[in-house]
Amino acid sequence: MSSVEIKVKRLNSKDAQFKQTLLSSLSLPMADDEAIDLAVLKILAEVKAKGDEAVLSFTKQFDRLGVSTVAELEISSKELEQAYQGLSAEQKNALDIAAQRVRSYHERQKIEAGCHSWEYQESDGTRLGQKVTALDRVGIYVPGGKAAYPSSVLMNAIPAKVAGVSEVIMVVPTPDGARNSLVLAAAYLSGVDRVFTIGGAQAVGALAYGTKTIPSVDKIVGPGNAYVAAAKRRVFGTVGIDMIAGPSEILVLCDGASNPDWVAMDLFSQAEHDELAQSILLCPDAQFIEKVQASINRLLPEMPRKKVIEASLANRALLIQVQDMEEACEIANAIAAEHLEICAAEPRKWAELIRHAGAIFIGNYTSEALGDYCAGPNHVLPTARTARFSSPLGVYDFIKRSSMIEVSEAGAQTLGAVASTLAHGEGLQAHARAAEMRLKK
Repeated sequence: MSSVEIKVKRLNSKDAQFKQTLLSSLSLPMADDEAIDLAVLKILAEVKAKGDEAVLSFTKQFDRLGVSTVAELEISSKELEQAYQGLSAEQKNALDIAAQRVRSYHERQKIEAGCHSWEYQESDGTRLGQKVTALDRVGIYVPGGKAAYPSSVLMNAIPAKVAGVSEVIMVVPTPDGARNSLVLAAAYLSGVDRVFTIGGAQAVGALAYGTKTIPSVDKIVGPGNAYVAAAKRRVFGTVGIDMIAGPSEILVLCDGASNPDWVAMDLFSQAEHDELAQSILLCPDAQFIEKVQASINRLLPEMPRKKVIEASLANRALLIQVQDMEEACEIANAIAAEHLEICAAEPRKWAELIRHAGAIFIGNYTSEALGDYCAGPNHVLPTARTARFSSPLGVYDFIKRSSMIEVSEAGAQTLGAVASTLAHGEGLQAHARAAEMRLKK
């Protein structure tokens, strides 16, 4: 087997400028952001003003589809079922198992994550609580450019349906009319209600503002390219969004006792997404880092997406030598990666020290790829260090909470006096009077 010479950037936590170098290595190039934002702003304005006409125009321009109406861009439920029935037995079985595991996990999450209504009664008869209701209509964006992602359909649509969302609208670009059977089959299995073959900022705009053919939604979820991310940022407030997804990331914590080929391939698994994806290894063993570098050079030539992987590794990957695993965990918390693998003899010991990560993969046999497809937890995860304050997509993203307050006559006497005092203190006399009017004295 031939090998290549690709030198992944090395860092050492002992270096004087380590923190600054690490932070700068985590940052993405910003050169194109302004141009993308301006282009997206124009597209959204067109869709908002012209509806179907703009969606049709942009779809013809970007996806080269020869249709005359937006209605022709909708895939019928019968076609979705036919796509599922037309799969090979192996594909159908894999999709069935993945869907079942994702559904089971999110049904458990609904029970455990406080996604239910509740209330309690105080001694004076006042009742307080929370009413939980699902969103009425959700839009899910499924990428369809460089690759097709049936797993993305499962991860976005199933938790929405488990939450009780009445209608799920899916949009997926189909450049040159190429429809992926696995994607359509996944939509069928997930219970997606309507599917439109549109993508890009125009799809986000159509879901946010609504057109004659495409209904407006309450929230838009799902990953996409830089134009989709910019569009989601722009429409937030008109609709809810899950997060602004950046390039994929993987961080591997390794004590040096793992298989270097496994680690190298796990780094590849995110690098193959696109050239801006980031793969990082934290390890205290310098010799093991050398072995991983050798594995990278030996295994890369056999990868079908080797050009994408090579660009990603050359431009954004890091092999970082740390003093010990405690420091590795400290640095991992600062990075707050989307995917965090712990490949070590005592993985749970180190998992206890992790506070910030989108998903934590524990042990040598838990490859990140299993989480992407069929483990059960959601693969829509916070990127670009937002795992410091964000969570994976879940059932809780498709519900909302209303506070329930029912004050008894006796309770109004106590609470009214408190509210009156505080309202006068804020200079809001009408607030105070509204509370005082219900007092017996």
